[in-house]
Amino acid sequence: MHNQSSTVITEIAISKKKIWNVISASSIGTMIEWYDFYIFGSLATIISPLFYPEGNTQLALAAYLSTFAVGFVVRPFGALFFGRIGDVVGRKYAFLITLLIMGCSTALIGFIPTYSSIGIAAPIILLVIRILQGLALGGEYGGAAVYVAEHVPDRRRGFYTSFIQITATLGLFLSLAVILFVQNSMSNADFASWGWRIPLVNV
Repeated sequence: MHNQSSTVITEIAISKKKIWNVISASSIGTMIEWYDFYIFGSLATIISPLFYPEGNTQLALAAYLSTFAVGFVVRPFGALFFGRIGDVVGRKYAFLITLLIMGCSTALIGFIPTYSSIGIAAPIILLVIRILQGLALGGEYGGAAVYVAEHVPDRRRGFYTSFIQITATLGLFLSLAVILFVQNSMSNADFASWGWRIPLVNV
């Protein structure tokens, strides 16, 4: 009887550990995804003049923010597509695919030549990458919540899945913190010239 009780306690402990491992992995992944998604917008005033024709800063910023908004527009399509992928090959693999797409897309922004180098191709590439980011986030965010929900007890499902929502805000704060750190480690001229690329490629 004593051995039976010890076994049950051990199984409960292992189960809780597994649950928190799932929550931690999903939450960290979601935070990284939102970091990648939000850092695009956090750098708007720095990047926008570099990827559009010179002479009209306000128009460049408006065009850049429109590109930023595209990421939100395509999110539902990413949720539909990667939700199906998750059903077919598993949530974990779909989760990893979306992380890879988001990470590579963000890093690519850090390597795109500016408008002065490649002309109209610069904002077009930026738009395509932003679409990929939106699709990846749409798939990852819903997938992470479902993945957690599938591994937790019914009675605490709302509590455990709430951690996914919290990490979205943390991703925004992290993006701002990284930008401020990099910006304060160099001159304003250097940051505007090339330093803005660092928070993008080091994801």
